Amino acid sequence: QVQLVETGGGSVQAGGSLRLSCVASDYGNYCMAWFRQAPGKEREGVASIYTGGTFIYYADSVRGRFTISQDNAKKTLFLQMDSLKPEDTAIYYCAAGGPCGGTWSEYNSWGQGTQVTVSP
Repeated sequence: QVQLVETGGGSVQAGGSLRLSCVASDYGNYCMAWFRQAPGKEREGVASIYTGGTFIYYADSVRGRFTISQDNAKKTLFLQMDSLKPEDTAIYYCAAGGPCGGTWSEYNSWGQGTQVTVSP
């Protein structure tokens, strides 16, 4: 399994921006992803990217507002979140090892999560 550490969460007003980072202990040829989980809801995929290429997946709810990117040399995954909405409020998790666009159960490595809160 890969060790993952997220940073960058916080509180912003609607319309604001945040950038999440996830440093991995290893960066192989697999998909890295961001998931989120709001209180009382199932963990959902937000975006994912293939480390060895350019394949990128976005959930419909964030497409056009969020951007996933990576720095392979630094083994770091990013999520730039713009035009944030209150419904984006959740704990955001970095994950590795599953298929791009897959469900949370298909990933075998997880970070500890970082809270993102968007106020109206």
